[in-house]
Amino acid sequence: MNKTLNELIAFFRNPILEEDSNQNFLYRFKIFLSLLWISITVSFFLSLVNGLLTSIGVLHENKHVIDSYLDGTKGLQFFFVAAIVAPFFEELIFRGPLTLFKKPKIFRLAFYTIGFIFAYVHIFNFEMNLNVVLFSPLLVAPQFFVGMIFGYIRVKFGLLWSILLHGTYNGVLVSLFLLANNATN
Repeated sequence: MNKTLNELIAFFRNPILEEDSNQNFLYRFKIFLSLLWISITVSFFLSLVNGLLTSIGVLHENKHVIDSYLDGTKGLQFFFVAAIVAPFFEELIFRGPLTLFKKPKIFRLAFYTIGFIFAYVHIFNFEMNLNVVLFSPLLVAPQFFVGMIFGYIRVKFGLLWSILLHGTYNGVLVSLFLLANNATN
């Protein structure tokens, strides 16, 4: 996993459009699992920062779209949308076009711009108010970083892998959230 993390960081410093030539499924699956773990870990730590800021009163509790899906019948619907439908369409829209940018400087600009736009689309997961607008960089930071990871795997392995990573990532997080919510009810 350290090798994958180092390669990911190097890619973020200088994103280049270069597919990984190793077509071995087990090789790719191992990297997929490492990227999934990195994605979940990054999101967890960024969520801790947001939780800390909320607990000390800097960031106010914001109503999140998932709050409306907490009853048992909507939980499975939300899982389906979050783990299958949204990743498919979001990856087609945001990561699909990445390989169209062939010139290195344009690819780099496109990679970061698409990551930024992907993150900020997710601000609409919150009920909009001044607090959400002011703290939007913190609120969408998890989506920015995982979007960059989805972009990395898209460039290295192809669009199907980014859809699978995005869907698995969302599926894990939504499952944990729904399990935790059902345990408290």
